Amino acid sequence: MSELGHTLPPSDIEDDIKALQLDSTVENTTLTTDVGDARSDGVVDSDRTDDGSTGVAHLNPNPVEVEPEDAIEVKEKESLPADDIEDVVDDQKKRHLNVVFIGHVDAGKSTIGGQILFLSGQVDDRTIQKYEKEAKEKSRESWYMAYIMDTNEEERAKGKTVEVGRAHFETETTRFTILDAPGHKSYVPNMISGASQADIGVLVISARKGEFETGYERGGQTREHVQLAKTLGVSKLLVVVNKMDDPTVTWSKERFDEIESKMITFLRSSGYNVKKDVQFLPISGLMGTNMKTRLDKSVCPWWDGVCLFEALDAIEVPLRDPKGPLRLPIIDKFKDMGTVVMGKIESGSVREGDNLMIMPNKVQVKVLAIFIDEDKVRRAGPGENLRVRVSGIEEEDILTGFVLCSVAKPIHAVFEFVAHLQILELLDNAIFCAGYKAVLHIHSVVEECEIVDLMLQIDPKTKKPMKKKPLFVKKGGLIVCRVQVNNLICIEKFSDFPQMGRFTLRTEGKTIAVGKVTELASVNDNA
Repeated sequence: MSELGHTLPPSDIEDDIKALQLDSTVENTTLTTDVGDARSDGVVDSDRTDDGSTGVAHLNPNPVEVEPEDAIEVKEKESLPADDIEDVVDDQKKRHLNVVFIGHVDAGKSTIGGQILFLSGQVDDRTIQKYEKEAKEKSRESWYMAYIMDTNEEERAKGKTVEVGRAHFETETTRFTILDAPGHKSYVPNMISGASQADIGVLVISARKGEFETGYERGGQTREHVQLAKTLGVSKLLVVVNKMDDPTVTWSKERFDEIESKMITFLRSSGYNVKKDVQFLPISGLMGTNMKTRLDKSVCPWWDGVCLFEALDAIEVPLRDPKGPLRLPIIDKFKDMGTVVMGKIESGSVREGDNLMIMPNKVQVKVLAIFIDEDKVRRAGPGENLRVRVSGIEEEDILTGFVLCSVAKPIHAVFEFVAHLQILELLDNAIFCAGYKAVLHIHSVVEECEIVDLMLQIDPKTKKPMKKKPLFVKKGGLIVCRVQVNNLICIEKFSDFPQMGRFTLRTEGKTIAVGKVTELASVNDNA
């Protein structure tokens, strides 16, 4: 480094520093392209404090002796991309999972999410003390852990989650994104958007006397959340029986067994393989018992199983294809030094500099920067929740439900599709027939739709089509039907991309049907 200082003019020191830093972290094969990128990355990243990240000066505490102070400051700012690349290399040793917390209102989802962040070191004691004081002032002492996840004043005042809370924590083997879904029936559409991004689900059930029964009975959200989670592709479920320390329960084995036996029957009927894909465990979210460390025998002598962190670490989920065509459904967009879109990669990978397409408006865009959590990275693979800064499109031209995809293999955009549909529940006096209207939820798309044709009915016992064409369908019926929407939507066949081809139909606040896309009508067919 000192030789470079002697042989080159001071104005070139900055470039040399970057070249050396990149040389230590990037493969030789990509050096020629990445050195140029590093210059623009450094500029973008020095402004990253707007995104909520901390200052960058501490990232490189070892200055080079031969450089003057102002050169050291340049080095510290410019070194951020190199550090980020190292972070990504480290992170990729760990798998990434999205965990959605679902269950009836007041089961303790936000409190468990907050306790996880506290136990994993994401929240310090001073913050907890501040929340305790705030909760006490509102005469809601037991809500203070939920304040970590419920950040806006409406949620804190009512004690109800409204938006899907999002946070991150790590164990030794896995990086987790927590998605804290609202439990209240008024906010089920928000819960759907959270569950559609999840790989695994944590179903939170309150063991307190009367609370489990309220959530489980007809009209309670425990049942609807389970059915929606299964439909939305949450294949693995951890059922945590919360509030086991409550005076009405006191870690009772009888109460735990009663809840487990009732839930197993229902989970089977919802399509879960209980032996392979479901696990039950007792916890106390408020006290943090059986979450990071196993239960003490003095507290609960009958439990020999794992704690929550161990159970989350041990869950196996099917791997996605990082080399498949890119599919990133957009769940949000905003302006931040350009147009930024948010979403989860369902298939394929994205790299800085990629030329991609936003469908259905067929606008080609270029990837300027990628952020995972608060970290700027060069590439991201399937399953990652990220923010992507793109050029070539204005923020107002993007809607939730649009999809960022590869130019070579763009996603299908249709007005009409054929689907297999199962009727779960119909409102009083409603007849499910051609002309029935509902709200379609498919990945991040929410769109009004109409059933234009009941093509055939399937016998639920034999799973074979019936000969007679149906005029209407009753609750529990299985049908193949044609569905039409008013605006172009981006979807795929379930057989090609399961996450982009499964959907729910809702009307008047209730989920009435679940289904999967089997055939797509091209736009030309609808013209």
